[in-house]
Amino acid sequence: MNLQDATTIAADSHSRARALLVLEDGEVYAGDAYGALGQTQGEIVFSTGMTGYQETLTDPSYDRQIVVQTFPHIGDTGINGEDGESGRVWVAGYVVREPSPTVSNWRSDGSLDGLLVDQGIVGISHMDTRRLVRHLRSAGAMRAGIFSGAALQAENGRPLTTGELLETVRRTPRMEGSHLTGEVSATQAYTLEPSGDFEGSAPVCTVAAVDLGLKAMTPRLLAERGCRVHVLPVTTTLEDIRSLHPDGVFFSNGPGDPGTADREVDLVRGCLDAGLPLFGICLGNQLLGRALGFGTYKLKFGHRGINQPVKDLTSGRVEVTAHNHGFAVDAPLGGPVPAPYGGGRYGRVRVSHVDLNDDVVEGLECIDIPAFSVQYHPEAAAGPHDAIHLFDRFVGLMKGSREDEAHA
Repeated sequence: MNLQDATTIAADSHSRARALLVLEDGEVYAGDAYGALGQTQGEIVFSTGMTGYQETLTDPSYDRQIVVQTFPHIGDTGINGEDGESGRVWVAGYVVREPSPTVSNWRSDGSLDGLLVDQGIVGISHMDTRRLVRHLRSAGAMRAGIFSGAALQAENGRPLTTGELLETVRRTPRMEGSHLTGEVSATQAYTLEPSGDFEGSAPVCTVAAVDLGLKAMTPRLLAERGCRVHVLPVTTTLEDIRSLHPDGVFFSNGPGDPGTADREVDLVRGCLDAGLPLFGICLGNQLLGRALGFGTYKLKFGHRGINQPVKDLTSGRVEVTAHNHGFAVDAPLGGPVPAPYGGGRYGRVRVSHVDLNDDVVEGLECIDIPAFSVQYHPEAAAGPHDAIHLFDRFVGLMKGSREDEAHA
């Protein structure tokens, strides 16, 4: 439905559709209200994951984004108290084709629709998500709004035209230029002790994990490898980190435009200058890229889902990986190059991983200092687990750096 047609039948469509999705380029989709009634705006993106919708909804990296599920049937297994990646739903809105009418799973303790209602997440269902995703792949991610219930009417009860709804959408802030880590980061530091086979043992390593929108599974996996993990808010300073005497520093995933994260980039550089082994994922990868002197840029529609093929250029291995990013590092493929920042003060760096769909940079490796990063999510909740070995690599890097210091 184009804007001109939608505007002329606005009143009738409101009464039939019960919910409208309006894109900033004028595309309008009619469907049923899903989750909470009301209105929401944000950047509309799509996720290709066939499972793991609860982990998607609770991933802080989706802050201010309306998520479209490409898999048509969502909600079969309900929700539970164990699989959330944070304490709340972060998506701005939710779009599905066919919500499950029933919940069937032994771990379930509620429905997906109930979760959305409880947390005030406005959604839309029973619409053509295939057509919508094809449009987004062509036109690119953009601002959008979902409107249902009273949000479809003016104060005097008059149905709002889609032109008026479009004006609301176009007043929404763009993702480019948005600095969002402060919205999602922990407000206070907390610590995870070694767990699993290492429970009750002295830490193998101590990690300072800077929370830029951290997913809960990440510090758990480090703890399972014998690490004591100090999770720190984004307001952390280099002095705060050094006071913990960590063996390494981890920079997490998170939302927003990496080009706005100047303070975080300065913190990364401080850690590199201090010689601390560093591992970054997602936004952490982009911050390392900027710290080394590379630029970042907005992808047309981004990578989101749990089925993205990535090639490790060092080993030649192809891994199926979990992604959630709309920005990427602009670094040259091929052999090692001097890191541009500071006249090469950080030595050589190479692109270590690429996305096989579009050759987007998916990892960086510093050759002369102990630092590396990947653009995807090796913690992979809800899967796959092809890249989980990177946590072992980080532990090995920290141990090796500590041994080198001892022999220096």
